[in-house]
Amino acid sequence: MSGFGGDDGVQVVDLSPAVVTHANRSAYQPQDLPAAFSRIAGGTTGPRGAARLPDPVFDAQARPGAVELRVPPAVNPGSYRIGVGDVLLLATPRGESTVEELAGLVAAQNQRQGYTVQDDGDIAIPDVGRITVGDMTLAEAEDAIFERLIAARIDPSFSLEVAEFNSQRISVGGAVRNPGVVPVGMTPVYLAEVLASAGGLDITSDDFAVIRIYRDGNLYQIPTSDLYSDQGLQRIRLVDGDSLFVDTAYDFDQAQAYFEEVIARAEYTQSARANAIAELQTEVSIRRGALEESRQNFRDRVEFGAEGGEFVYIAGEVTTPGRFELPFENRAVLADALFDAGGWSASTGNPSQIYLMRAQENSSYASTVTAYRLDGSNAANLVLATRLELRPGDVVFVAEQPVTRWSRVINQITPTVINLGAAAVN
Repeated sequence: MSGFGGDDGVQVVDLSPAVVTHANRSAYQPQDLPAAFSRIAGGTTGPRGAARLPDPVFDAQARPGAVELRVPPAVNPGSYRIGVGDVLLLATPRGESTVEELAGLVAAQNQRQGYTVQDDGDIAIPDVGRITVGDMTLAEAEDAIFERLIAARIDPSFSLEVAEFNSQRISVGGAVRNPGVVPVGMTPVYLAEVLASAGGLDITSDDFAVIRIYRDGNLYQIPTSDLYSDQGLQRIRLVDGDSLFVDTAYDFDQAQAYFEEVIARAEYTQSARANAIAELQTEVSIRRGALEESRQNFRDRVEFGAEGGEFVYIAGEVTTPGRFELPFENRAVLADALFDAGGWSASTGNPSQIYLMRAQENSSYASTVTAYRLDGSNAANLVLATRLELRPGDVVFVAEQPVTRWSRVINQITPTVINLGAAAVN
């Protein structure tokens, strides 16, 4: 055939779907890019000096098919311990006569006085002084007050109760009707009760919702569908410091922002947070610089020929003869190389004689070359060019048209004839 006639050492095979499949079976693995091209500058750790936010559990999605149920472990905090901000109600009987003593219950109702636990854990009682009750159970506080009343020579008959629970709280936000805080008192507080105290869920029947519980640096989650079908989940006991967030968007951005706010209020000042973020940004900048330097070094090595070096060579009647570099981590096909060279020449190229020449495996001799011929004059056959994979060392060749060969001969002869005629005239 044109371009290869008379060369018995080259086997010409017309391309067909079966031939393309066979040719693509040859072993080949595209070159891998260095690891620096697959790394990112960011790390998995949070800002230095900041409480760790819960690690994301799922990728953001609009409506997941299923959500993993993560139930917090059972807790038993024991008896309630008095804290800062709690209001203690101290009731003492009054009267000196027997009649007044018999009416002690009524008297006690008239002698009820509330005392707020101060920042240092003390309450201040007139004529008695300051008494430390912080972090005590109610029974321990009664003993401490009893001892001080005896020391002050005051009738130690009294009763003590917590009138306002302000020191222990559970925060609740997100898709609830009344976001806020729920106080923790003497009796256990359960998940269903906290949601009810917040006005219930503010969602429609079509909304996806999941309840996330943040406790001691860990994030747990309960889909509302599981909550309503399992009474045991409704009876999950919550404790002081728990944060609830009802999420309907199923991306962690809103939930993380909520927990970050809770943590920031409890543990940090704004300046500490800003410093931590600045430190993280500096670390990311350093990592990004190191990655970019590594990537640029690789690009320079490729430019100077120290890396890469897998090419396909393009010759014959094409717009731009040269070589086509095989991509990293990807496979190229005949159409990529052919049209990267501008395609065949419309004036001189023969689209019915497009060849991909490939030496057989484990051979470097022309006598074992297979030339896959593509008849590009039929546009439908160009689909095969998008399927035939390239291998390092392949040669793409477009033969010339017969008229092109004759035209070139004429172009070579014409100057000689003109010169001979001019010489004869002279």
